[in-house]
Amino acid sequence: MKPNILNDEFFASLKSSVTSIDRAETLPPVCYTDAEFYEFEKEAVFNHEWLCIGRESWIPNPGDYFTSSIIDEPIVVTRTLGGEVKAMSSVCQHRGMLVAEGRGNARGFVCPYHHWTYGLDGRLVNAPAMGKTCDFDKSRHGLPQIRHTIWQGFIFINFDADAAPLAPRLTALDSVLERYALEEAEDQPPESPGKYAWNWKVMFENNNDGYHANKLHHGPLHDFVPSSLARFPDLPEDTAGYFRWNGTLHMDASFNATQKALLPVFSGLTEEDRKQMIFANIPPTLSLVLTADMVIYLILRADGPESLEMDTGLLLAPGATADPAFGHKMSINMAGAEEIMAQDWHVDELVQAGLRSRFAPRGRYSWQEGAQHDFNNWLVPRYQQCWNRIRGHRGTTG
Repeated sequence: MKPNILNDEFFASLKSSVTSIDRAETLPPVCYTDAEFYEFEKEAVFNHEWLCIGRESWIPNPGDYFTSSIIDEPIVVTRTLGGEVKAMSSVCQHRGMLVAEGRGNARGFVCPYHHWTYGLDGRLVNAPAMGKTCDFDKSRHGLPQIRHTIWQGFIFINFDADAAPLAPRLTALDSVLERYALEEAEDQPPESPGKYAWNWKVMFENNNDGYHANKLHHGPLHDFVPSSLARFPDLPEDTAGYFRWNGTLHMDASFNATQKALLPVFSGLTEEDRKQMIFANIPPTLSLVLTADMVIYLILRADGPESLEMDTGLLLAPGATADPAFGHKMSINMAGAEEIMAQDWHVDELVQAGLRSRFAPRGRYSWQEGAQHDFNNWLVPRYQQCWNRIRGHRGTTG
């Protein structure tokens, strides 16, 4: 029988992951593989943190909507006829049927099972043949509303109505992103999400790992972004996001066979900006890779202890798509990006396999893994605080 890992000794052991980077060790492998720990993590992280769910540009017009899910919670995000953004559960409050799928434009949502009808704001508009049901009040059966906020054009939701606001804890990241003007960027949204067979943290760590860049990706598509030029800033203790700068060997470097930007460069960038890339994470859901001519965004949506879905989209400088050669230039960019991502995903799959092993280590960090250490500093206190709440509750109830 597998022992229960959720105990005081286990959570005390996490302290070694948040000491100085020259002494720190990686998280215990069970944090990436264990179903019981994943259930704990839902409460420690996903039930109370801001979760990126999409871009506001995905719903530009009244009636537009898109659906998503995270930790098995189906979500629908709409723009009402009055232009307001709404985030809510897409679960019909009659028998649990989902009222929306995919994305599109509508005046409301009709549950296909029994035709309960909801407005774009989630209000129950019609419930056929419910007139004989005692004390039935339509106003009490609308789609559950989910708190949301918009940061840099990204829509975040939070299942905790009392959670602290997101934006004040992202000021350090705002200061390095402001010249990209992401709210005004042209969006190339994901066509469909990908599903991956590894823990969300495996991918999250890899997305901002400077150490592997010139090892795994060695070759003409990546050698101009050397690991040795990674820099990790000091950030406020309460930061909700972290990042690294990575210098490049020439200006306007881009991940394609020419090694140079093919699309218009973001107009607000300084000369210094154009000699580096930025890799940023807003845990537990959003990763950004910012080059001079293209921003790749990755929205990670955990759906199990060893699986996740991910939306991968692009942000471009305004006017980029007006170029008659845009499609050809984009295909060159994407050929390079897709080759690099395929290398990453192969590694993610094998790392997940290794973490299941009885020989899986708690490893040590290189200085070039500063982003992993920043991630630990964000994550471990949430684990420990949640465990203390659980332990305290058990103590008061007997």
